[in-house]
Amino acid sequence: MNQETITQAWEVLQDAYQAQMEGDYDRAVELYQSSLDLHPTAEAHTFLGWTYHFQGRLEEAIGECKLAIGLDPDFGNPYNDIGAYLIELGRFDEAIPWLLQAIDSRRYEPRHFPHYNLGRAYLAKEMYTEAIRCFKDSLEIEPRYALARQALESLRRMVN
Repeated sequence: MNQETITQAWEVLQDAYQAQMEGDYDRAVELYQSSLDLHPTAEAHTFLGWTYHFQGRLEEAIGECKLAIGLDPDFGNPYNDIGAYLIELGRFDEAIPWLLQAIDSRRYEPRHFPHYNLGRAYLAKEMYTEAIRCFKDSLEIEPRYALARQALESLRRMVN
């Protein structure tokens, strides 16, 4: 693989991300797949999965994240995303190990997301003490994270 092809793949990935942010999911899918054809990366698979998520294609999103992990097991984003997608599917027990792996990943930003998502899984399982701990952990990493703050405040009102 030459450097020019790798550079081109990253440029196409950036175009795909822009299309995704603009809500043009079909175009984003097409561009992510083009990037992957040029040079497969964990990032392109993860973001393709994210786009599938926005299209309601959660099982395909999970599949893309698993491909990303196969390419780069140190990249934490796909672990978190799988956990979040499983939460959406109501499969909380399955989500927890993926979120724990995201927390332990060497290469992952922003680190507060898997703590928050783990809190969501524990909350759904009515494991309130664990959920509170996770929301607090998320806020320790990112004190301005409004979703974690709201979840923690709501949960505290509920258990008191």
